[in-house]
Amino acid sequence: MIQKIAIGADHAGFALKEHLKGWLEKAGHTLHDYGTHSSESADYPDFAHPVALAVEKKEFDLGLLVCGSGNGVAMSANKHQGIRAAICWNEDLAALAREHNDANILCLPARFISQEDAERILDRFLNSSFEGGRHARRVNKISC
Repeated sequence: MIQKIAIGADHAGFALKEHLKGWLEKAGHTLHDYGTHSSESADYPDFAHPVALAVEKKEFDLGLLVCGSGNGVAMSANKHQGIRAAICWNEDLAALAREHNDANILCLPARFISQEDAERILDRFLNSSFEGGRHARRVNKISC
């Protein structure tokens, strides 16, 4: 399924973001890149917040954020209402994040996964969907 995806990364995630950007465009997805646009030192909240806001406002179907560990972008994105940003370093976590937690932003740890792993993780995230049912009850309890 072709989707609209908001993407962003800090300097540590820049190279992986650029690689995945090409991979997503080749697959036909519509993207908006919120930066960073170089490997110069940059602050992850400056990119995580615009991506999260765009997904929160439903301007995009999903988001992709990349930083060194995945933690900084996830923490920043999860400050937004209705955002469920999940750090995933393997395919099974990506599937479960979508299926059980209705995750709408994938956060990747660039320093701990290869480009090939990132492609497989992202593919699984994009091709999994929320199961609802008992999981919906739990997801509805996340927001304060």
